[in-house]
Amino acid sequence: MCNNRFGHRGQGMRHEYSGKQFGGSHNYRVPVNIVKNDTNYELMVFAPDRAKEDFKISIKGHELTIAYTSNHEREDNRNWIRHEFSKTSFERSFVIDETVDSDNIVAEYNNGILHLNLPIIPGSEKPAQEISIS
Repeated sequence: MCNNRFGHRGQGMRHEYSGKQFGGSHNYRVPVNIVKNDTNYELMVFAPDRAKEDFKISIKGHELTIAYTSNHEREDNRNWIRHEFSKTSFERSFVIDETVDSDNIVAEYNNGILHLNLPIIPGSEKPAQEISIS
């Protein structure tokens, strides 16, 4: 899923093409880990101290989008000396192909990590083959 093979069809998920941040001037992309197993992809989004109700996960065509809209952006009037923790709104998008069973994707938010399980349709991946050189 998240390796150098993203750019090829039939690899389940291709490299993400957007990492948008809303309402901010600096570039911030929420960290994502992706693991491929025999039966599924596991996508993990590092987003501590967020409310699961503020996440939105959607699929349109072959585009999987994970968005978080913060309702807490600088809501207090304290005199900050340093303010490094952020609950900045974000959006990450990934391209999935026909090997992913998009009807059965499961999401769970636990201990600051949003986990997505993207099942692979059995038999949908073509086996590797060698091509002889003549």
